[in-house]
Amino acid sequence: MRETTLKEALGTNRGADSSRRTALIAGALFIAATATSVVGTALSRPFVHDPVSLGRVSAHQNLVSLGALFEFVAAAASAGIAISLYPVLRKWSAGLALGSVVFRAMEACMYALGVVSLLSLVKLSQQFTTGGAADRASLHAIGDSLVAVRDQVALTGVLAFSVGALMYYSVFYRSELVPRWLSGWGIAAIVLTIGACLMAWFSHRPLTTYTIVLLPIGVQEMVLAVWLIAKGFSSSALTLVLGSRNGATTVEAPRR
Repeated sequence: MRETTLKEALGTNRGADSSRRTALIAGALFIAATATSVVGTALSRPFVHDPVSLGRVSAHQNLVSLGALFEFVAAAASAGIAISLYPVLRKWSAGLALGSVVFRAMEACMYALGVVSLLSLVKLSQQFTTGGAADRASLHAIGDSLVAVRDQVALTGVLAFSVGALMYYSVFYRSELVPRWLSGWGIAAIVLTIGACLMAWFSHRPLTTYTIVLLPIGVQEMVLAVWLIAKGFSSSALTLVLGSRNGATTVEAPRR
């Protein structure tokens, strides 16, 4: 007579429940990272450009500071995406799962540096409005340098994001945790994003010049987020790996 052990069945159920929570958290973080990044940029970008107008920054310092806060939340959410996915993805490839965490953490660090540059501009603009005319030229030069640093760390952050995302999309494609059309779309969009980063890197032009090339990954991430929240990971893929981890699901009962 053949029977399924209770311990293995419970272990599989716990693993499936944990994976469902992971999918929900990751989906929510994808949406949070994108939404806060868009809002943060929309709040600060009109007043922070090259060449920077410190007078406008000073006049709208609360909006710029609020934009910086949203961008900081976006940085944390970006790192959280790979961290939340790690427990599931490591079952297929621990190396790629860990690599995605490392590169998306690097991305978050770059975005955090951009936030520091933005807050430094606010402080500089306060000095600009209270300082004398003789100091304004040097303050403008410092402001332009801070904007340049902000643009370059943003470019480096997007490149780090691209490498990290390529890693977990590769695992998604191999494991079929999500449909291959969705993970394949992610891989193709990431390749375009890397191309845009390299063009901006060597042409010394802002990454925003290539916004049209970046749109596919933005749309794909929102579709992926909705998929993870609504459907989660593939149950057949999870069953396969959980069954393999737990060993044989049936045992031969001893004969009496």
